[in-house]
Order: sequence, then structure tokens, then C-alpha cells
Amino acid sequence: MIHNQLKVAIHAYSDELTELRRKLHREPEVSWEEVKTTQFICEYLEGLGIPCRRTEPTGVIADITGGKPGKTVALRGDMDALQVEELNQDLPYASMENGKMHACGHDAHTAMLLIAAKALNEIKEELPGNVRLLFQPAEEVAEGAKMMVEQGAMEGVDNVFGIHIWSQMPTHKVSCMPGPSFASADLFKVAFKGKGGHGAMPHDCIDTAIVASSFVMNVQNVVSRTIDAQHPAVLTVGKMTVGTRFNVIAENAVIEGTVRCFNPETRDHIEKQLQHYADQVAAIYGATAKVEYIRGTQAVINDEYSSKLVQKVASEAFGEEVLYNEKPTMGGEDFSFFLDKAPGSFALVGSGNPQKDTEWAHHHGKFNIDEDALATGAELYAQYAWAYLNE
Repeated sequence: MIHNQLKVAIHAYSDELTELRRKLHREPEVSWEEVKTTQFICEYLEGLGIPCRRTEPTGVIADITGGKPGKTVALRGDMDALQVEELNQDLPYASMENGKMHACGHDAHTAMLLIAAKALNEIKEELPGNVRLLFQPAEEVAEGAKMMVEQGAMEGVDNVFGIHIWSQMPTHKVSCMPGPSFASADLFKVAFKGKGGHGAMPHDCIDTAIVASSFVMNVQNVVSRTIDAQHPAVLTVGKMTVGTRFNVIAENAVIEGTVRCFNPETRDHIEKQLQHYADQVAAIYGATAKVEYIRGTQAVINDEYSSKLVQKVASEAFGEEVLYNEKPTMGGEDFSFFLDKAPGSFALVGSGNPQKDTEWAHHHGKFNIDEDALATGAELYAQYAWAYLNE
């Protein structure tokens, strides 16, 4: 199942793998601004003799053509950073860009995929099929995968595999369970319109501070009282903008939040209920409501065949003790757009190590990874491609 030369090569390239990750970490670029990262990836791949093309405005698609006919498997690594201030300033590879850092591990994903590509390219004459490399921009704004699909990333692809470094799992552990992995992630905005006036004369006004507060308190009933408990969902109000001055009744209020779930019917239901609750709460107070619901990523649902192949590859490459059963997360991932075009799976590779202080939550300013996990991820990419093409 596994290819020993891939294991040997990735072990030999472990120092380069770490340096690649650190270079990317020092030079973060946020969504749709990954110009230098795109350039660096192209130059690296072209140096290996791997042809590639750039997607617009950023991103890279590359192909390793095997020496024998067969299927095509796609490997995806995202590459955008976040608008988060790096708090690990004592690191020799800390971000050099104020207010920007790789706080989610995409620097690791890119480095792992580059080294996997290097190792796979060395055995390309043995490959019964092709490996497509997808270096994706703009995952953090849930737009990059869809753009790459529109620009031909999945044309001719039979299966797709992705990895995410995961600080909530111990280093080296691998989780890839069949079924739901990441939730759909939607945005909503509710704008209430009332009647402003002097704070001393509320009887002449329609106070949207009260309207908005009532909506926030009541809308949680959508999840707790209108949805089957067997279908988990999260509805979070993260931002409320109300009023202009301490002694002025607020005429306008805007609420923003997110909805996460795994079931498409649940998703449809929550969207309808948000509109219903907004209209009814506004009507109670004589206000009006306008709801904007924006669908973001879909749920990532791992194909059973593909996820079991990941488990088989991981256990053969690293030992059965590496397998880990991480519960589905309500986090969002636009890898789902690739799964619309071909079956596949999305694995988590643990990088949490309390002795190295790498258990911070993703998107936190102190997020970092245990770099010992890099070789695990790089080899998993390469061995999965080899295994799938030889199935």
C-alpha cells in the first residue's frame, strides 16, 4: 500500500520542509493578496520540472503526470494567512507583517504539499495515473476553492484529498472519519428600523436597542426549540451596532452573526426562521426588519471509501496507534466545493504539544504548530496519492 521511497525521501527533506514552512510563516499574505506566495510556489515547482499554471488572481494548479495511464487524484493545500497580530514575537520566524500572521496553519499545508510534490515527482514514472496539486488562496473568506473550480481545478479529477493541521489533536495523530467533518458556515445580517428621538421621551419613539436585544435573546430558540436534537446546529450573534449617543433613542440597529450545521434541511430551516423571528420581533415593537442571509461554505462530508483509505494509509505508514477519532467541528472549510466535483476526504493531522506551547486555538495570535507534525502531513499527502492511484 505505501511506497517506501516516498517515506525515505520525505524524511530526507525534513529540514527543507521546516525551512519552507518558516519562510511562509515570516511572509504571510491574506486572502486574495497571495501574490508573492503564488510566485514562490511556481518557482519551486518549476525548479522541480513540474509544470504549473496560475489561477486568477492568485493560486496555483500543477500536474505530475505519471509514467503509466490511470486515474487523477488531486491534493489540496491552502495558503492564505489571517488579519491577526502575531503574539509569538520571540520566535525566530515570527511574522514580519504587522497585523498579519499564519494563525491557522496554512503555511504548514503549503510546505507539506510542496515536499509531497517533490517526493512524488521522483517516482512519477512508477505512477499509474496523475497527481494534481492545488495550492488554494482565500480559504479564510470561503471563496478560493470555488474560484479554482471555476478555473478548471477539478477537470478530469477522480478523487480529491486535503489536510488540515489541528492544534486540538496530539502531534502525529491522524483523524479522517467517514461522514461529516466540517460544518456549513453561513453569515447573516439583520437590520432593524425604528423611530429615533430624545432619550427623555421614549414614548415618542421606537427603540431599536430594545428590538435588537429582544431578537438576540429569542432567536436562540430556533436551535433549542425548532430543530431535531439529532441535527446539531449553532447560531451565534457576534456583532451588534446600535445607536449613536447615550441620550438618543436608537433608530437603527444592525446585528451580524453566523450559522453552522451539517444537515442541508436544517440549514434551510434556520434561514427561514431567522426571517420569521426578525419580522415578528420587529412587529411587536412597531419596527421593521430586513434580513440578509449569505451562504458560505457547505458541510465537508468525507466519502466513506476515501476516508477509510486514508486510515489504511496512515496506519501502514505510521502504525495503527496514529489513528485518532476527532469529533466533527462546527468550523467551516471551503474544501467542500472540491467535493462537489469528485469524491474525496479531508484529514486532520495533530500538532498540539503542551511542551512546545502549540495547543492554542486556531486564529489566536499565539497559534503555532509542533513542526514535528510537518513530515506526517507531507508523507500522508504523498502516500495517499500513491495508494489511491494503485487501488
